[in-house]
Amino acid sequence: MITKPFVCVLLGLCALATSAVAAAPACVSLREGWVRLPPGAMPMAAGYGQIRNDCREAVVVVAAGSKAFGEVSLHETTLVDGVSRMRAVERLLIAAGATVALKPGGLHLMLMQPEVALKEGAQLPLRLSLEDGRKVDGTLQVRSALK
Repeated sequence: MITKPFVCVLLGLCALATSAVAAAPACVSLREGWVRLPPGAMPMAAGYGQIRNDCREAVVVVAAGSKAFGEVSLHETTLVDGVSRMRAVERLLIAAGATVALKPGGLHLMLMQPEVALKEGAQLPLRLSLEDGRKVDGTLQVRSALK
């Protein structure tokens, strides 16, 4: 027989489990995030920073998003036979204790369809989604391309 106290405990455990997955894991962080201010009214921008994994195990970033952009994705620029090429990165593995740099000319965020006017100094939200369902929230500061 299912009793009312049992149901209350079960609901409490479900709520706790849901909040643990939704909350940003303290062991993964986005540091020094920034967006290069695009020239004019461009429909895209690029984002950079460092993703730090202080967890005891590797993590995998599988998606990125922001309320400030219609679409956000991870990309990598490589030089192949003297030609610069860019490709989407579907899964970004970050080893335990490692930092991955998002930087111009390498791994970076493609920020498409800005929902807000990009102005120098603005702080824009960013959320990374991990393969295990956890979310990592951070911010990207809009900077001039010269900085």
